[in-house]
Amino acid sequence: MIINRILSALGLAVLVGACAPVTSYTAAEAPKRLKLDTETTQLDLRFVPGSAALTAADAVRLRQAAASGQIGPADRVTVAAAGAPDLIKERDASISALLLHYGIVPVPVLDNMPPNHAVVAVTRTLVTLPPCPDWSKRPSSDFGNQPSSNFGCATETNLGMMVANPSDLAGGMPLGPTAGQPAAAAINRYLNDKVQLPTANTALPVAVQSSSQGANQGSGTGAAGTGGSQ
Repeated sequence: MIINRILSALGLAVLVGACAPVTSYTAAEAPKRLKLDTETTQLDLRFVPGSAALTAADAVRLRQAAASGQIGPADRVTVAAAGAPDLIKERDASISALLLHYGIVPVPVLDNMPPNHAVVAVTRTLVTLPPCPDWSKRPSSDFGNQPSSNFGCATETNLGMMVANPSDLAGGMPLGPTAGQPAAAAINRYLNDKVQLPTANTALPVAVQSSSQGANQGSGTGAAGTGGSQ
């Protein structure tokens, strides 16, 4: 009798298991991620000693690199030049002016360079889209409440196709040199209690009174005082 009950229970369990499909699909089988392949190349340049002008040969090399696509608008381009602070700015501007003709916007960075030299670093990132659409998972009822195998395809594919600079997917932009004088001046005004408030503007939460308003208030106070003395 007991054996019969056990056999009946086992048979019922087998029938229930056959009716309820087991979800074996996992997102790890088809990950929805962009693949990034990044490569960085460098172009060593020389300046005429003591000036912001590139040597004739290196100016031609830089133009050819930009015209041939070795350096492109979608690349992340940084410039590190040698020299005194003012000369570095002039040299950065000289290289930037040349590259801007090709739609390339470089970012100046600080680095130790040999005298009269500069390095243009070009980082190029290739984006490979995920294998989408993905309908590898059966579209039948999923009692495990797992997402569709195509879930995430649209988001990742759209991101990979619309990004203007693929290198932005690999990392943030490098920070350039900070303008120290305005920052230091603001701190000095704060420490000396000489913060400059914005002029009167109803759109701002904090605004100082204009000189005309101050004069009107002052004249009103004076008139009241005069009337009281009379």
